[in-house]
Amino acid sequence: MKDHGTTFELDATVADRAPGRTRCDRFTRISTGADPREQLREVAVEVPVSIEVNGIGIAVMMATPDALDDFVVGFVRAEGLIDRAEQVAGIDRHRHPKGWIIRLRLDNLVSDRVVARARTRVTESACGLCGLENLEALAAPLPRISRPMRVAPSAIRTALDGIRAWQEIGRSTSATHAAALCDPSGEIVLLREDVGRHNALDKAIGAGMRTGLLFPELFALVTSRLSFELVEKAARADLGALVAMSAPTSLALDRAAEAGLPVIASARADGALASDAYAREASSSYRK
Repeated sequence: MKDHGTTFELDATVADRAPGRTRCDRFTRISTGADPREQLREVAVEVPVSIEVNGIGIAVMMATPDALDDFVVGFVRAEGLIDRAEQVAGIDRHRHPKGWIIRLRLDNLVSDRVVARARTRVTESACGLCGLENLEALAAPLPRISRPMRVAPSAIRTALDGIRAWQEIGRSTSATHAAALCDPSGEIVLLREDVGRHNALDKAIGAGMRTGLLFPELFALVTSRLSFELVEKAARADLGALVAMSAPTSLALDRAAEAGLPVIASARADGALASDAYAREASSSYRK
């Protein structure tokens, strides 16, 4: 099922898409050999989003105020607070003069996780590390994914060819990241955007959870570098593979190997960098 931005509500009476994804600002274009000239340009909106779970403040994230329900569901899944979308009993969104407050109510069966994870974390575009109590959290074991996917070179090309058409905010602002969930052929099933690359993937995972997608049958394509936080989010969601349009970091590769998650980086129309044995084989046949 394809989704060009449609959101599937937990509460159909509340619109998930918040207003103000972009705004117009006035700029002066300057260049050598030409007079300065004024122009209007769309700019991606970035605001603080405070996330409260069962009455406990969990995080304050800098995010694009769009698809916020998807974002918070994906975020709490990445934090290990839920395993399934059905464990979210409700979502309330409140506009604040300085941003948004999102209040989630989780099932009583997972409420102990919220207490255990309670902390205040203020990040910049969801850096994914700020506010962690100690470095041991980085060494926490990742779950092994259930069904590693062999992503065909043709599927990567198909996803790359199609992603731009889905990036509504990115096309108008050139300032947002995107995360797409793709089927094995590379067709994009859904895509979410945000100023933070981690937020974009949280939104995509949250949207997939809320629509009942089978993550082991999908791979994610992200427009950013392959960072360890994205690997961890993909592994915890049990995605089949992760493809990034930019380069990987060493920790991302190490964590992907630990989870058994196939990762492919620097994906371009003419090739990509594959991280493990099966992916190297796919990369060697990229021209096919």
